Amino acid sequence: MTSPLIQRLTDCFGWPRLDDMAAIDAFCARPGYHCLFVPGDPAKNLETNDAAVILPELIAAFPGRFDGAVVGDAVERALRERVEVWPTPSLLFFEAGRYAGAIPKVRDWDDYLTRLGLILAGGSPDSRTAAAE
Repeated sequence: MTSPLIQRLTDCFGWPRLDDMAAIDAFCARPGYHCLFVPGDPAKNLETNDAAVILPELIAAFPGRFDGAVVGDAVERALRERVEVWPTPSLLFFEAGRYAGAIPKVRDWDDYLTRLGLILAGGSPDSRTAAAE
């Protein structure tokens, strides 16, 4: 299920929607950092739409440091199992194919900046600890 705010990421920002693991692997294998937005069900989780608004602001706060893509419903569970990050919405970060960290759920702005700064510096916060929060 896609909300208008999630659809905005693909329609207005041109982010790809990744609907299978091969597409996810290809997107993440490119050089640099990449963020996969795992939205979950926006009808059941009110934080999903908030995260869809926050993510483009994070990209603007770290210009040129990472790009984004939306994970399709059909592959969401398999990806969450692969990286062992269960909450949605989640921002999953990869660098040149390597899982680099996660920021699950909606956070305070300063928390996003701190966690993302760590991830982009190669010192990722432990995703399993963050996922349990």
